[in-house]
Amino acid sequence: MAEAAIHQEPEHSAADDAMLLPEDPNYERCQALGKLSQVRLYRRRWLILAVVCVLNSSNAMLWISFAPVADLASINLKCSLDTVNYLSLVYLVISIPIGFFASWLLDTLGLNYAIIISSWLNMTGSIVRSASAVTFINTGRSNLVYLFVGQSICAVAQPLVIFVPAKLAAVWFPEHQRATANMIASMSNPFGIFLANILSPVIVSRDKDLPILHCVYGIPAVLACILATAGVHEKAPPTPPSLSAGNSASEPFFAGLKQLIKNKAYIIIMICFGSGLGIFTAFSAFLEQILCFNGYSNFISGLCGALFIVFGAIGALLCGLYVDRTKKFTEVVKICFALTALTVIVFAVVSNLKKVAPLLVVICSLLGFFGFAIYPIAMELAVECSYPVGEGSSTGLAFISGQVQGLIYMVVFQSLTKPYAASPLSSCGKNQTEIYDWSIATLVMAGICSVAACIFIIFFHTDYKRLKAELASEKEKHEDEDQLVQA
Repeated sequence: MAEAAIHQEPEHSAADDAMLLPEDPNYERCQALGKLSQVRLYRRRWLILAVVCVLNSSNAMLWISFAPVADLASINLKCSLDTVNYLSLVYLVISIPIGFFASWLLDTLGLNYAIIISSWLNMTGSIVRSASAVTFINTGRSNLVYLFVGQSICAVAQPLVIFVPAKLAAVWFPEHQRATANMIASMSNPFGIFLANILSPVIVSRDKDLPILHCVYGIPAVLACILATAGVHEKAPPTPPSLSAGNSASEPFFAGLKQLIKNKAYIIIMICFGSGLGIFTAFSAFLEQILCFNGYSNFISGLCGALFIVFGAIGALLCGLYVDRTKKFTEVVKICFALTALTVIVFAVVSNLKKVAPLLVVICSLLGFFGFAIYPIAMELAVECSYPVGEGSSTGLAFISGQVQGLIYMVVFQSLTKPYAASPLSSCGKNQTEIYDWSIATLVMAGICSVAACIFIIFFHTDYKRLKAELASEKEKHEDEDQLVQA
């Protein structure tokens, strides 16, 4: 299965090791050199990456499925808009305590357990959600019970799969592909949001179409479970793809958490990245409600949400490839963070204007381009500044920070909305008697994003500890080669 060897060692082989006895002074050096020479790549890393992408996309689709059609969903379910919003909010509430368990499982038991367990939870949750559309088993408000139970099960799966990309990139991919692999796996989550923003308004054109949505979104959940169960069996390749992947110096879980708490650079990225993640979570969940107040249809909201993701994927791809070549993690994140804050400010102003749909589409595209470029690179940066702490712990704690802040922001933003009597200019559902003005909430959103960007740009400084460790290992390996040749 070996695809290519990263390092060629013509001067030294396993046969040479066999000729040396343990008491020989060069024995330990030969053993270390032999391990480093076995740095190889395996084609099945792409299969595992594909499984993670399908699973991540499916989980995101289930999370945000109701947000693009919140008005029609509230009519079908005979509940308020706040109740529909809670279907998204439950992900944040549950993922916070589960996140610590997910970090432990990923760093202690390994990738395969995290991927398989999350795939089964994700599929089970989608099936339970679908039960809400089965008429003969629903009595009274039991359809909401099935929805919330199903969403809760899917929410348990979210941290298990969303923490995976950095670990997958570190364990299965070489140094020159890590940022790209992390980008692909990470962006599969917003890609699922993109699909939901496109598919939900198309599927649910009337409130009676809501049951069809459950069936359509259940298909990728079942597919992801089948692929994960059949195709993911190893937590790591037989031989490491990079020098740091072969290093067994990763800190134990609780010792790693203590190190993270004492790491100033990591605390800054945890808070600032978490703030950005929380803002983007609220933005994705509330976009349709923000725009409908000023008369923008579900189609326009869905288009804005879709282009937000599409251009985000483009930005993440370009920045990921650039960082893989240059290793300028900090510079790229700081520039993108500043441009994201400026774009959120513009959105807060323009979203309160009427009949400027083309301008809103452009703004949402730019917001995605700059904002999502931060996402995978910040994860790599969190690993770099906290090495040798395990990737599951360093990325997991940052995501937990994002979930906590996202939960707070969603509650705060909803509390800042102003209720208005339904207007013929509004597109917020024909049967609603009350709509909400989000102008203050969007301005607060812009302020929070700007403060986070300023803190990160001014105060964040770090060494790239993992890259330094790899360079040191490479240097030591060459020194060992020279000494063995001389011996």
